[in-house]
Amino acid sequence: MVKIRLQRFGAHKAPKYRIVAADSRSPRDGKFLEILGTYNPLTNPATVTVDAEKVNAWIAKGAQPTTTVKNILVANKVIAK
Repeated sequence: MVKIRLQRFGAHKAPKYRIVAADSRSPRDGKFLEILGTYNPLTNPATVTVDAEKVNAWIAKGAQPTTTVKNILVANKVIAK
């Protein structure tokens, strides 16, 4: 199953995340299928850049967003509640 989830990168105590489509069996920071956007929680407000077309294409193919990613996408009006 393909999941749309966060992949952590950045320095120690300065996290940044990529929003990626990845196989659910791969590790958090492991192999992924495609980068869909980025998320930086340290800025105020949090900075989010997302390619809505890619996200909607993966969801149409059956990919499931994690709870956190779903909340981010709904807040940025990429997907409906």
